[in-house]
Amino acid sequence: MRYLIALSLLCGSVGLLMAAEADTSKAKCPVSGKAVKAASSAEYKGGKVFFCCDNCPNAFAGNTAKFAAKANHQLVVTGQAKQTACPLAGRKVNASTAIDIDGAKVAFCCNNCKGKASGAANKIDLVFGKKFDKAFKVAK
Repeated sequence: MRYLIALSLLCGSVGLLMAAEADTSKAKCPVSGKAVKAASSAEYKGGKVFFCCDNCPNAFAGNTAKFAAKANHQLVVTGQAKQTACPLAGRKVNASTAIDIDGAKVAFCCNNCKGKASGAANKIDLVFGKKFDKAFKVAK
């Protein structure tokens, strides 16, 4: 009986560890745009940003501001960051305004903000750029 209890505790612990890992299946390297490898990563805003190769972390570290919006987007796509407010206005989100931005589901406060994001030439820069920290929180 003790062995069964120990085994069930072990299985539960493994499940929790697996749940805490980021899902990189939809993630793209913020430097190259290619599929990522979980082995190549760097700490970023309390989470991890994943890269396609061992060279990209150096490019990222050399100019983090250049790649910030794509890195922020990756934090959302991998489930490390959760939306807390409208990324354009900072107000409470309305779930019915949600759109998909390259694998990340993002909601807005109103249809006006949704329209701005939907029509933007570079949605990732607009939604995950400068105001990211006011609209998304990285789970620690």
